[in-house]
Parts: sequence; structure tokens; C-alpha cells
Amino acid sequence: MSLIFNRKIFEDIEKEHGAWQEKLDRVFEANPERLKRFSTVSDREIKRIYTPEDIRDQDFSDDIGFPGEYPFTRGAQPSMYRGRLWTMRMFAGLGSAYDTNRRFHLLVNQGQTGLSTAFDMPTLMGYDSDSPKARGECGRCGVAIDTLKDMEDLFEGLPIDRITTSMTINPPAAVIWAMYIVMAEKRGIKRDIIGGTIQNDMLKEFIAQKTFMCPPDSSVRIITDTVEYGTLEVPRWNTISISGYHIREAGSTAVQELAFTLADGIAYTQHAIERGLDVDAFAPRFSFFFNSHLDFFEEIAKFRAARRMWARIMKERFRAKDPRSWWLRFHTQTAGCSLTAQQPYNNVVRTALQALAAVLGGTQSLHTNSLDEVLALPTEEAATIALRTQQIIAEESGVTNTIDPLGGSYCVEALTNQLEEEAFEIIRKIDDMGGMLAAIEKNYPQQEIADSAYHYQRLVDEKQKTVVGLNKYVTDEKLKVDILEIDEELERLQIEKTGRIRNERDNSMVEQCLEKVAEACSGSRNVMGPLIEAVRAYATLQEICDVFRNVFGEYRDPGIY
Repeated sequence: MSLIFNRKIFEDIEKEHGAWQEKLDRVFEANPERLKRFSTVSDREIKRIYTPEDIRDQDFSDDIGFPGEYPFTRGAQPSMYRGRLWTMRMFAGLGSAYDTNRRFHLLVNQGQTGLSTAFDMPTLMGYDSDSPKARGECGRCGVAIDTLKDMEDLFEGLPIDRITTSMTINPPAAVIWAMYIVMAEKRGIKRDIIGGTIQNDMLKEFIAQKTFMCPPDSSVRIITDTVEYGTLEVPRWNTISISGYHIREAGSTAVQELAFTLADGIAYTQHAIERGLDVDAFAPRFSFFFNSHLDFFEEIAKFRAARRMWARIMKERFRAKDPRSWWLRFHTQTAGCSLTAQQPYNNVVRTALQALAAVLGGTQSLHTNSLDEVLALPTEEAATIALRTQQIIAEESGVTNTIDPLGGSYCVEALTNQLEEEAFEIIRKIDDMGGMLAAIEKNYPQQEIADSAYHYQRLVDEKQKTVVGLNKYVTDEKLKVDILEIDEELERLQIEKTGRIRNERDNSMVEQCLEKVAEACSGSRNVMGPLIEAVRAYATLQEICDVFRNVFGEYRDPGIY
């Protein structure tokens, strides 16, 4: 064990610190501090200054180390951004598959290096556009996908053999993934070539985002099927993006986002092992998705703590031997919940700072929110500004020139240690409850997040936390922002398209395929094979999801107060 500082150094620092503190106290007697209490967005109290005393027990090799080396505190890759910049993966989805395809082509032509797909609410919930439950929602918050034909139109002309695709979808994730696999194969691209990610993280849905279909145990069973199938058949695909983003958007603190996300990862790992999979066969393809919020140093520390914690979890708890299983690779999105409708151009600055924190925290992939997202789906101009934000950080700021420039910062290292310690304490509580599924049934994470959201809102309402343009520096000026509007004609055209597919397909073949999906769900067979054959026959999203609902039942959120 090699501590960074020796005892003599601490003795000298303590004397110097004491003398400096006496001078500072005299300064504050004459001119008091501008706030009674300084704290992060998560309301973590921040000290006046950090010194080596705050990392007194830090061991360089065991706790910090070098990038690409266990415990990966300083980055998953040895070269980090000196070798390759992060993937600039702007989230896009609007209207029809044709509309989103045009937006994808625009972003790729503007320098985007990865695709990321947003789906409309009916698709997210497993309903077709002509369902009575879908009326008025077609294409409103993302792209409408009813059949394989929509998937084919969505990626028409895009180089999916060379560029990875992320799809933010959860209850029907297995169905959407099956559509993507078949779409690629129809273009002559084998399934062992395609790369990308399906979010496919239902535990965080029960905790935070609340898009449901089937109960938790059945949902995890389907997810485990995708992990198994991807491990054996689609080796370049990340079959889960374990998401803390939505946990944070629901109002959690940074440490809760960290703890609940990694606890979800533990649950998925345990289920895959119980399925009979070797941890080193599937763990390298697990990915994560974090929020980059407004408190700059707390967020950087959170990302560093996440890598170190996951490395220790995989090595010590699950006995993974492959160093790639220890990696925590993650995508980051800037904080949508921090955007304001008031003075919307302030959102450009917020997003830039959050993106910079993600980069200094070592993200592998990044989406920057557009200034108008709090008002509507982004316009092309707003989406381009958001992409340019990443490109300016990458090409002009100089922060990519050295690897982990904040490594060794007394403040950042101390915050990293605190977040790790507190997050592991939450994980131990969840373990004592019997794991994350049991904790969800007890409403533990849901209640913790609700309490934190309420606490933060009170701080804003009482002006203990400043939101520029909302509770401070407020103006009456009305800034004109162009809003993207979805043509109401879209819904009619999408319904017609889906109806035409139903009329032209072999409906007897569809029925046979749906029966095989039901048999797989009722038994122990992996459901992915039957799903692929069903979407190949142009079974609709809802027809397949209705099978899930009929076999597994529908989940209803019990609610907490």
C-alpha cells in the first residue's frame, strides 16, 4: 500500500492550514461569506477548501491509478480522448420514420458519429398508432414504429454497418431490437456485424420513468433472454444500457443515481448468471447511461466513482476475470430537468457546462440537449447548436489534450470517495432487502427519490438554490423561440401505412409466429428467436406486445404518497 502523502507532509499542511484559516476568519468578520451554506445540487455541503488532508488515506495504485487500469477511476481506455473522441450521439426522433430518417441524415452530415433514436409514447408503451390508446400521440415525442417497414424506412441509406445505433426503448425493447436485426439482414448486414445499444432497462422504469408493460419479474426474464441471445448471436450489441439518467430526472441526488443504477446492474448480472451464462461472456457488453447535471465537480466525481465501484463489484462480488468485464462504459446525456422555459437561451450555457463535466468525467458517448427541448421537440437549428457544443469542447477547448486532467484534485478525489462510500451503503441496504426487485416491491428507491425531489424543489422555492431566469434575474422579456410542430396529418398517414401492411402480409403466417412467441413466453425457451420470425412476417409491435401482456399480465404502479 502506497499512500500519496507521508506523515511529515500532513504535519506541515495542518500548521499552514491553521494559520491560513485564522486569516480567513478575520476576512469573513469584515466581509461575511455570501451564503450561509454552500452545497451542491444534491445539497451535499462543500468545504471552503480541500487539501491533502481530505485524501489522507488515498492509495494511488488502489484508488486512483492510471487510465485503462483497474480500478478505472481515471477512465476505461488508456488513451482516452488523445486516441479517440467520445461518440457524439444526438438523440433524435420525430413524426414518421421518414421524418426521423431525414433528421438522422442531417446530423450525420453535420458530423454526428452515432445514431440515437427517440420513440413516441405509443411505441414506448407497446401500442400501434391505430390503437385507441395511441390517438393524438403519434410522432409527438419521438418516431412512430409499428412494423418492420417503419424500421426499414427509419434507417434507409444510413451506414449501419459502420455506425452504431442506440435505441431508447424499454418495455418493447426486445421487439424493436428484433426489427433492427431483421432490417439489417434484409440489407445484407449480418447480425454479428451490427453494433449498438437497446436501453432495455425495466428496473429503472419501475423506480423512476414509469413506462410499464409487464410485472417486474417477467420484465427481467425478457431482458435476460436478450442478454443471452446477444451473447450468443449479436456479439457487438449492448443488450442493456443500465440507466441512471431517468432516476436523476425523477429527482434523485447524485449518490442515489449512482447507487440505484449500479444496484440495477447487480440485479441484471445476477439473473444472467442464474441463467447459466459465464459472467465474462456477457458483462463486457453491459453499458450504462448517466445524467450530467449542473453541479460541475459533483458530476465529475460521480462518473469517476461509478467506474471504480463497478470494477470492484465485478471483480470482487462476481469474480469476473476478464478486465473488460470490469469496465464501466457509459453514455451521458445533459440534464433535461435543468432546462427552463423561461429565458430558454440560458439552456445553451447550462448544456455546455454539463457536457464539459461529462467529458472531464470520461464519458464514452454524449448527447447534448437542445435549448428548446423544454418547449417541444428540437428544431434542426437547435439540434445543430447542441451538436456544435460538443464539437467546440472537443476541438477548441483543449480539455482533450491530456488524459484525466482533474485526477489528483483534492476536491474531486474527496468527492469521489464520499460518493462511493455513500452509494455502497445504499447498495448494502438493497442487498439486505433481498435485492433490487424486492426493494422495488417495498417502494424503497421510489420513496427515496420522491423525498429528494421534494427537498430540492423546496430549496428552489425558498431561493436557497438559484435557477437563473426562474427564481433570480427574472425578466419580463419574451424571447421568440421557433417551435417544431408535428403535422396532424401524420397520424392518419401512419395509420393508413400500418393498415396497408396488415392487408398485404401473410396473416396466417403472422398468427403462427405469434403462437410461437406465446409458447416461448409460457415456457423457458428464449423468446428472441420467435420474435425475430414474427417481425420478419410483419407482425406489428402491439400484436407482439399483446402476447406479452396476455401471458405475463399487465403491471399497475401501486403509487406512493
